[in-house]
Amino acid sequence: MGAVKIVKATRLDPRFPLSRRELAAVCDTILDALDLVGRTFTLTLTDDRNIAAVNSAFLGCTGPTNVLSFPADDGDETAVRVDGDDLGELVLSVDTLARETELYGQEPIEHLARLLAHGILHLAGFDHGQAMFDLTDAAVDRVIMEAADRLN
Repeated sequence: MGAVKIVKATRLDPRFPLSRRELAAVCDTILDALDLVGRTFTLTLTDDRNIAAVNSAFLGCTGPTNVLSFPADDGDETAVRVDGDDLGELVLSVDTLARETELYGQEPIEHLARLLAHGILHLAGFDHGQAMFDLTDAAVDRVIMEAADRLN
């Protein structure tokens, strides 16, 4: 089994930059860059409507967001964990990804890597702060470097 299980819960925006295989490779690169090799997670690709519903139901927030993290170990010691290496689940809105890519003037792969690294760090127990920002930047740099190497 690969490090990421990808669930496609929407039609992908044509601006979505990667195939399923390429997306899995980006996730593997990020896990390696973050020293999380051997860990697994589920990535659900969805649209703004669905992520807004998840955002409301689980966080009480209104409207869509780019990525939501649901750690496998949410502090509930009575929860049965099937896989001790499972980090949890990320839910990513491909609509918001496309919109933010244009808004921030970033290449789609760069913004996707940033959202994924940020979400994975939340799954691994990190909160916002300088250490999280530095690790996110390092993971994004690694993804961009490997993408450039594949093109040359």
